[in-house]
Amino acid sequence: MSARNVLQTAIHAVLSADATLTALIAEDGIVDRRLPTQRLPVIVYGAVDARNLTADIERTEEHKLTFEIWSDAPGRREIEQIVDRLSLLLGDVSLSLDGYVLINLQRSGVTVRRQARSGYFYAEVRFRAVTETA
Repeated sequence: MSARNVLQTAIHAVLSADATLTALIAEDGIVDRRLPTQRLPVIVYGAVDARNLTADIERTEEHKLTFEIWSDAPGRREIEQIVDRLSLLLGDVSLSLDGYVLINLQRSGVTVRRQARSGYFYAEVRFRAVTETA
């Protein structure tokens, strides 16, 4: 399995095991894509950009991960709580990756805005991870 997939699997395990986070979001609220009929708030796995940083046999890869958070609450409070919890859980977390070593995982940015068409609040939380082959 690729480092990208192993990393995403480990992240999913951390997020779905956290009672505080799962209490903030809808049931089954960590998904690969948001369906129009889905209850909000949800965390959606967004874009993942991976690239090799070295030409060595021991590959070092950079992963840029994006999480999209959707909320239909009337204000920003709910979405900000979810952003904060996600950031706390993944901020420089130590993950066990089968076949790989996690060198670093840090939040690199957050954007929160209201979607004009739907009126929903939307947050994009970006992380940068670096992995090496074990």
